[in-house]
Amino acid sequence: MSDLLILNGRLIDPANGIDGERDLLVRDGRVAAVEAPGALKNIAAAETIDATGQVVAPGLIDVHVHLREPGQTYKETIATGTAAAAAGGFTSVIAMPNTVPVNDTVAKLEWMLDAARRSAVKLFAMPAATLGSMGVTLTDFEALRAAGAVGFTDDGKPVLEDHVMRAALVAAARAEVPISQHAEDTRLTGGCSMNAGQVAFRLGLRGMTVEAEARIVERDIRLLREIEATEGLRPHLHVQHVSTARAMEAIRAAKREGLHVTCEVAPHHFTLTDEAIGDYDTHAKMNPPLRVEADRAAMVASLLDGTADCIATDHAPHAAHEKEQEFERAPNGITGLETSLGLALRVLHREQGLSLSRIIALMSAAPAAIAGLAGRGSLSMGHFADVVLFDAGSEWRYDAAKTLSRSRNTPFDGAEMLGKVRATICEGRVVYRG
Repeated sequence: MSDLLILNGRLIDPANGIDGERDLLVRDGRVAAVEAPGALKNIAAAETIDATGQVVAPGLIDVHVHLREPGQTYKETIATGTAAAAAGGFTSVIAMPNTVPVNDTVAKLEWMLDAARRSAVKLFAMPAATLGSMGVTLTDFEALRAAGAVGFTDDGKPVLEDHVMRAALVAAARAEVPISQHAEDTRLTGGCSMNAGQVAFRLGLRGMTVEAEARIVERDIRLLREIEATEGLRPHLHVQHVSTARAMEAIRAAKREGLHVTCEVAPHHFTLTDEAIGDYDTHAKMNPPLRVEADRAAMVASLLDGTADCIATDHAPHAAHEKEQEFERAPNGITGLETSLGLALRVLHREQGLSLSRIIALMSAAPAAIAGLAGRGSLSMGHFADVVLFDAGSEWRYDAAKTLSRSRNTPFDGAEMLGKVRATICEGRVVYRG
């Protein structure tokens, strides 16, 4: 591989406490030097990028994406989903296991991670915690970990039975990876298609209560406490796409207690409320559902005060014909890889005053730490040269018709964004130019 120079940019690397003008040298896919402006001027690189007026930061990392391959490639493929990731500034993504068939064996995991899938960025995966994600029998954590699993989850389905979840947490602790939990007590949500509240009442739809999310979070925290006391282990629980103030408060209390709990918040949950559903707009249908303003504000507050550990998209593509049906029948989920940074900068940076450094940390260093992605999430010497360049002050509108994803199911078509990605570099290769 050839040398690449990135000059004249504002380099923000939260993990190393850097925020200032720096020049960056990439050699053989790794960070070779970070120097003051002009210090690298005599190096003859194969390519030089002038980053004047741009932020140069560690490549973004998404711990929660659905890439639909195998089995549902009419919605998305690993190639198209990761191309959208690169356009959004992401250099690493972690695929969820609810494919067809479910990713629950070493053979399926190896197939997904194979170079033949043509991933544009670095692809990781969290296989299912239980066989078929049925919540009964644990998968082979040891063998899957050796094959590259960075955690385990039945995402899309919760692990409901206490003894199964306890066993999963113990097994994951021994494998030194997190259990990532979709917090929904499905015994309370049957037939529900949105948040329980005034909007659901007006639309005549059954709603998911706050308790359905909070009860699973509270149960899982209790199991962590019991395991630490009886097993001498310290399991890592990662709570996916938190959407309610009550669940976030339980996580906040668990952190104060010293339990190993992390969580993510999705851009749609800190940006929109259930009012966005309007007259049955299925592009605003997701699970967890959009909540009320108090819950949205609580998600913002959790990102501002550090309770929420990272931002994750829950990128969930669906074909147009699937969304173009009755609200209750339409599938849950929206795309999100190309809008995540723009929404975070607009809502959290411009409107709420969160620093650029903190937003970059929430989308790079923090998710790398959660998933144990060594050599990623910072621009330290010798780390993989995963880099995003973006114009932090650029205002633009998202046009879903131009997406690199195979699907266009988003409530953010035409929405205002802040911060335009200009280039994405993964392991020293330019994988996107804006």
